[in-house]
Amino acid sequence: MYAETPVHLGVLTPWVACAWVRRVPEVAGVSALIVPDGCVDLIWMDERLQVVGPDTRPREVALTPGTTISGVRLRPGAAGLLTGGTPVSALTDTQVDLTELWGATAYQLMELVERGPEVARVLARALAGRVPRHAPEPLVMAAARALDQAEPPTVPSLAADLGVAERTLRRKLVAAVGYGPKTLEQVLRFGRASRAAADGGDLARVAHDAGYADQAHLSREIRRWSGRATPRPERA
Repeated sequence: MYAETPVHLGVLTPWVACAWVRRVPEVAGVSALIVPDGCVDLIWMDERLQVVGPDTRPREVALTPGTTISGVRLRPGAAGLLTGGTPVSALTDTQVDLTELWGATAYQLMELVERGPEVARVLARALAGRVPRHAPEPLVMAAARALDQAEPPTVPSLAADLGVAERTLRRKLVAAVGYGPKTLEQVLRFGRASRAAADGGDLARVAHDAGYADQAHLSREIRRWSGRATPRPERA
């Protein structure tokens, strides 16, 4: 069972997409399909705090039977709240222990997680405490929002709107998201389309609403980013 819930900490609202929990059944061979979404997660899995970086390709993750995995998901561009001075591009397609980024502070957080009944709440409070020093850059968040629409601006137009050079925009996005602007646009469009398709939407309508040229274009992109015909977007 996998479920997402909102995080009720106002200071995190602009940057946290959701909290989530996955309860793995007591059977062998369970896995989850993880697809690119531009997000970075802080998770509690197998008694370890881990950071799941942004994916550039789909992957299947084997899950330990009978375990519960909890996490907090940061929106595209907001990962600096978690990674601090480490560029998100260094975490692309990786999953690392939080100790590699936070050092001794990660062990202190692990102790709180082990004592607390609600893992996601403990993780969210830890992230909230980092806002004064590691708040995501508004320009990056604005760029990510602008790219997440059916008719996004061109990169030159977006850079001009934000008052920066194209090269600067790309550098900032790669550092904060792990992707350049074009890849981020494609990943976000795939996310909108795959969620609509998973909800049973008509694929022709889904393609149109998401900004694809046609249904065939949508099908190619679904296979590119999920490896399947109709994905169920998840993260472990």
